[in-house]
Amino acid sequence: MNKAIISFVVCAILGFGLGYLVFDVIMGDSGKQPQVAQTATTEKTETAAAKEESTDAKEATTVSASEDNILNKKGCLGCHSVEALNIKGGAVGPDLSQAFVNVEGKHGKPIEEFLKAPTSAVMSGVIGKSPLTDEERTQVLDLLKQASEK
Repeated sequence: MNKAIISFVVCAILGFGLGYLVFDVIMGDSGKQPQVAQTATTEKTETAAAKEESTDAKEATTVSASEDNILNKKGCLGCHSVEALNIKGGAVGPDLSQAFVNVEGKHGKPIEEFLKAPTSAVMSGVIGKSPLTDEERTQVLDLLKQASEK
């Protein structure tokens, strides 16, 4: 009996230790956003500064998944991505780059109405659990319109 208890305790400790090692140490905390190393430069030439300003103007319309955008806040990026805006997300759902234009043909109603009452089984379950407010719907429509224009 003592041998069985000791074996159980040793196995439990090994199991918890391996679980900690794999899920916390090796994989890291999945709740945190990945950190990107930044390097600082001490000098900028005038041409590099001018180039950076023109790049900043282009990047102003690019949205990343780590930013506070409505798709990230509402969990859309768990299944969808928006490649036209360089928003990376899940691969389970379709890319939303042309959703602003294509939803009516695919689902039989304009995207504004689809976001209120979706006709697809999956999306009706998702939006039914977490409906969009009028303001959130406007933000989603603006973002998807921007993606369709690229």
